[in-house]
Amino acid sequence: MLKRYRLDCGKIAECGDFDQILVYVNPDEEEKKHLTGTLKIDEHTLNSALDPDELSRLEFEPEHIALIYKRPKSYSAQDEYLFKVASTGLFLFKQQIVIVISEDVPLFDGKHFTKIASLQDAVLKLIYRSIFQYLEHLKTITLMTDALEKKVSSSMENRYLFSLFTLEKSLVYYMNAINSNSMLIEKLKYNAAKIGFTQEEIEFLDDITIENSQCYKQAEIYSNILAGLMDARASIVNNNLNVLMKTLNIITIGIMVPTLVVSAFSMNVAMPFDHSHPAAFWSILALASISVVSFMLFWRHRNKNRVV
Repeated sequence: MLKRYRLDCGKIAECGDFDQILVYVNPDEEEKKHLTGTLKIDEHTLNSALDPDELSRLEFEPEHIALIYKRPKSYSAQDEYLFKVASTGLFLFKQQIVIVISEDVPLFDGKHFTKIASLQDAVLKLIYRSIFQYLEHLKTITLMTDALEKKVSSSMENRYLFSLFTLEKSLVYYMNAINSNSMLIEKLKYNAAKIGFTQEEIEFLDDITIENSQCYKQAEIYSNILAGLMDARASIVNNNLNVLMKTLNIITIGIMVPTLVVSAFSMNVAMPFDHSHPAAFWSILALASISVVSFMLFWRHRNKNRVV
């Protein structure tokens, strides 16, 4: 699918008859042939823009500059706590930008795209926007982690632990992607003059470097905290299970005591009340009740001594 945009008065607006900014969403075979044949985009680089495992990089071609950067993929409930990353291809020509993405997502929304000075500035704003997307997803991961921790504290199932493991894996993916973008940003700074960045754009590139570094630090802290407390959370689940087993054992023992009394009077041997005493039933029931009360008092006294 092809979308057309143009740079007008410092803003990027969608327009059906301009070729200044072209966005190809998961291009089909015919569109790929146009990209590789007419625009002379390298086929390997084009495939890299659609490969989520590709690393960020910068390449200089005879007629354009190719950038591959990593951005967080849109999250849905079907992902089951797994936050993924996706690659985006930016191909900067003298008078045109070609963007290749694997999914249809808004690219030019938000306050970052209110003042665009040039096509080079638009490229920097896209990378800058991806950093804020990572930060927003990190906040979402934190909220999910807090909600799962509350469930783990009272749960005896492993599914909440598995969800935490999935979030931990997501943070590792994000750290790798953010670190890969940092390498791309460094290359952009090193080749700023060759790309044609203005002094203001170079200063903005310095801001992007700082924001990306802070984003990586934040993801690293979240990952370390989540990984460091996983053993403690697993111990909580085991402790909850032990408490349940203890409770069930107490209930079982409490039921066995009156059962023993009743079973004793049901034996086929000479026992008291063999001659159908009128109070036999109530007497046996009273003995069973007394045995239950005696067991409860004994258990309470035992627990008090243990606490002391």
